[in-house]
Amino acid sequence: MPSFDIVSEVDKTEVKNAVEQANKEVGTRFDFKGSDARVEQAELVLTVHADNEFQLSQVQEILNGKLAKRGVDIRCLDISEKIEKVSGNKVKRACTVKVGVETELAKKIVRLLKDSKMKVQASIQGETVRVSGAKRDDLQAAIALVRKSISDFPLQYQNFRD
Repeated sequence: MPSFDIVSEVDKTEVKNAVEQANKEVGTRFDFKGSDARVEQAELVLTVHADNEFQLSQVQEILNGKLAKRGVDIRCLDISEKIEKVSGNKVKRACTVKVGVETELAKKIVRLLKDSKMKVQASIQGETVRVSGAKRDDLQAAIALVRKSISDFPLQYQNFRD
């Protein structure tokens, strides 16, 4: 019985490379001379530091650009709305890289496939959604439906088996 998995993954080395490139650009830009602007990475949590909120938004834009150039989808970033004050007038903001299909989104995908009356079955397996069906064409139609319906979160379709 043919099946495939719906996952959401991010290449961690590309994220690391993008952070390093962003830090390099911030270090060489004239408008950041003498400032404490930088991006720190701890696994999948990125922390953007700057001297004020304007510089914070500038560093965030540089980071977003570098991530996009390295092929990391910006939609997987969960940028905190809260800007924290650090010593003096320095500020920082946390950015989390989301990996895996969250439970609510997985339930939404399963409900979408059931409501579409397609001849496929979807089941949640941890942070992935496994979709199986009798025909390959049904599975390709399911991929097209999910792609069209869910555009606010980056999804990959892997492990296609016949």
